[in-house]
Amino acid sequence: MIRKPQSRYPVVAKSHPGMSGKKNEDRFGVTAFQISKKNPTPVLLAVLCDGVGGHKAGEIAAELGVNLITQTVSESTGQYPLQILKEGIEKANNAIYQETQKDNGKQGMATTVAIAWMVGHRLFTASVGDSRIYLIRGDQIRQLSIDHTWIQEALDNNLLTPDQVEGHPHRHVIRRYLGGPTPPEIDFRMQMINGETEQHAYKNQGVPLQTGDRLLLTSDGLTDLVSDEEILEAFKVGDENLAVDNLIDLANERGGHDNITIVTFVVPDGIQAVTRKRSFVPLGCVLAALAALVIAGIVIGYIWLDRNPGSLNLFNRNEPPAQVTLNPMMTSAPRTTATGNDAFSPQASPAPEDLNGPKLVPTQTSQALQSESINSDAYPPPEEAVLTPVTPQAYP
Repeated sequence: MIRKPQSRYPVVAKSHPGMSGKKNEDRFGVTAFQISKKNPTPVLLAVLCDGVGGHKAGEIAAELGVNLITQTVSESTGQYPLQILKEGIEKANNAIYQETQKDNGKQGMATTVAIAWMVGHRLFTASVGDSRIYLIRGDQIRQLSIDHTWIQEALDNNLLTPDQVEGHPHRHVIRRYLGGPTPPEIDFRMQMINGETEQHAYKNQGVPLQTGDRLLLTSDGLTDLVSDEEILEAFKVGDENLAVDNLIDLANERGGHDNITIVTFVVPDGIQAVTRKRSFVPLGCVLAALAALVIAGIVIGYIWLDRNPGSLNLFNRNEPPAQVTLNPMMTSAPRTTATGNDAFSPQASPAPEDLNGPKLVPTQTSQALQSESINSDAYPPPEEAVLTPVTPQAYP
């Protein structure tokens, strides 16, 4: 893909260290592209990483995550979004882990990640950890991502009630992260409606968004202290810069115990994928031309035969009929039966392997991924793009 200096999607992104006095370990990157020189379909990639590890270089892990995921997308054709995101996340995971092995001071560093990738008006997401992705549409807000935390697992398994979450000692324990010895389990589920199955949530990838839809990526420094309803209310002011500032201020007023990062953008009008125009001849014209050719052929053939009646002996009735001799019908050769080594002995097909149902995948293990491909007509394979290095920014 080709990097662009400006985004077609209006973007606001801000980060604040919070009120605890610790350094800001959040990192984010927002990059605009187009598919290729021949296909100007706009593309936007937003990556947010929340570093884990405190004094153990969590900000380095977050920076590696943003850099390597953005680089992987930049070098791609953009044709298989989920496979590309999987590759980028696994590269980042391995790089972070290798850093922890080289430097004892970096052991224990890790990061979460939340990714929103727009191709035209179609959305692809991926997440690992508890950084969230929201969709705001009209007067409704929906969390598209799923938290990978001890608390969420306890709620899903009815071990806790929502009333027991506040102040729970395991509230900030995450179950998935980048920086482990094995690739993390990447979550490609996108929750668009209540109660949908995991399979349906996965199939939501590539969903077309509507003009005016707002995407929001946040670190837990915001969502631990500000509710979904308060986030929705903040954007009703109509000024997205002011809305983001008000949300950060609200989190800080309530303690600001962690870094606070918000990345948000809106789907503008006319952002659909640009398809190649194909010249065509109307079907009616094609059928009329074929009919004219057939009629002309019949007329010419009739005139020729009328002028040359004997050329094909079709109209010469004076010649005697040809003598026809009936020969005995030939019978087929007698069948032979194969014996001994010549005999064909069909072998029974091997029984299929026993396919068990889905198994619970332990934390920090990868699962098989089915590639999701963008329609080749809507997104023709682009030319190779020259990679422009991405430099994430840290906001004090």
